[in-house]
Amino acid sequence: MEERTRAYLRGRFSDHYRRVEPSLPPGADEREWGYIPWTAGPGTTMVRHNSLLDLGDLGDFLHRERPRHVYFSAGRYADPGAGSMDDKEWQRSDLVFDLDADHLPGVEPEADSYAEMLAACKDELLDLLDLLERDFGFEDMTVVFSGGRGYHVHVRDAGVQHLDRDQRREVVDYVRAADLDFDALVETETVAGIGLKNPTEKRTLPTDGGWGRRVHAHLEAFVDDLLAMGEDDALERLQEFDGIGSGKATGALTAAENNRREIAAGNVDVHPAFYQLAKILAEEVFAEQTAAVDEPVTTDTHRLIRLPGSLHGGSALAVTRISRDELDQFDPLVDAVPETFVGHDVTVELDEPVTVELRGETFTLPADNVSVPEYVANFLMARGRAEKGKE
Repeated sequence: MEERTRAYLRGRFSDHYRRVEPSLPPGADEREWGYIPWTAGPGTTMVRHNSLLDLGDLGDFLHRERPRHVYFSAGRYADPGAGSMDDKEWQRSDLVFDLDADHLPGVEPEADSYAEMLAACKDELLDLLDLLERDFGFEDMTVVFSGGRGYHVHVRDAGVQHLDRDQRREVVDYVRAADLDFDALVETETVAGIGLKNPTEKRTLPTDGGWGRRVHAHLEAFVDDLLAMGEDDALERLQEFDGIGSGKATGALTAAENNRREIAAGNVDVHPAFYQLAKILAEEVFAEQTAAVDEPVTTDTHRLIRLPGSLHGGSALAVTRISRDELDQFDPLVDAVPETFVGHDVTVELDEPVTVELRGETFTLPADNVSVPEYVANFLMARGRAEKGKE
C-alpha cells in the first residue's frame, strides 16, 4: 500500500470516528485494549497492554489516532494495563466464537466470490446460534459481523465466565461434534423378557437433549416423510443411500411402518437395516448442524477481539453488532457499509480488473484509473486491490 493510500484512509477513518462513536463492551475498564496503526511496510504492529484509562475517552482516541484495527479483550483483569499477562491478574472471560469464511468446509476462497463466502458464513452462524441457544441455553449473547470474512459471537452468561481453557475446548468439541459418531451416541441396555433364555440388547437414541435429540429429530422427520410416500417411492428413496440395496430398503421400510411408536421413543434397534439408516442420517446431522468455529479464539481466555462499531482496516467496512431479530435480513455488503463513505466518488488506480458487490450493486472495473463511489474505493484500497488515484 502506497503512502498516499494510507494517508487517505487514515484521514477518512478519522472522519468516520468523528461522526460515529462505538459503544463500550460491558466492564470496559477491566479489559485490555489494543490497536493496529496505519504503519508502512508489509507487516503490522500491534499496540496492546492498554487499559481504557490509558487510551482516554474512546471517541477522542479513535478520532485522534484513527487506527486501522481496534480490539478489546475477552478477559477481564484486576490490572488490564499491566505489561504481562500474569501481572494483569485474570478474573474472568467472555466465551467468544469466531467464524471465518476462509476456513469453512465447502468454501473455496480462490473460486467463490466474497459475497458467496459471507453467505456461507452466515449459514454457519445460524447453526452455531441454534446450538448455543437450544443445547446450552445461553441467553446473554452478542452477534457481530467482523467487518472482514465472518462473524463473532460473544457469550456473557455468568456460567461461562470462569471456564478454563480445557472446559472451553469441550464446548468447541461439542459445537464441532468432534470425534462424535453414532455408535458412541447410542445407549445400550439389556432387555430380558418372559420366555427368553438369553437377554437381548436394545439400542436407543437419547431424545432429551444434545446431539441425541438432534439426530432423533432428523430421523423422525425422515421416517414421517418416508411413510407419506408410496411404497415404490419410499424404497427408491432408501436405495439412494450407499450400502442400502433393495433387501435392506424393504427391511428398513417395514420396520418403520410397524414400529413407529418405538422409533418415537428413540429405539433404533427395530431392524438391522433401520439401524444402518439411522447411522447414515446421523452423519448428515453431524455434517449439517455443526459449526466450524476457530478453536484457538474460543479457548483463549486472553483473546483480543474486534470492537463493534469500529472499522475493519482490511475492508473499510464497519464491525457491526446485529440484534437476533435483525440477523435473517442482515446483509454485510449493504448494512456494514459506513454512511461516512456514501455520497461522493473518488479515483483509484487498478492494476487488474476487479468485480465488487456492495450496497446491492455490482461494479465491474477495468485495469485503469477509475472514478467509483468512495465506499467501493475504500473497500478496494483497504483490501490491497487498488491505490489512491490522483483526482
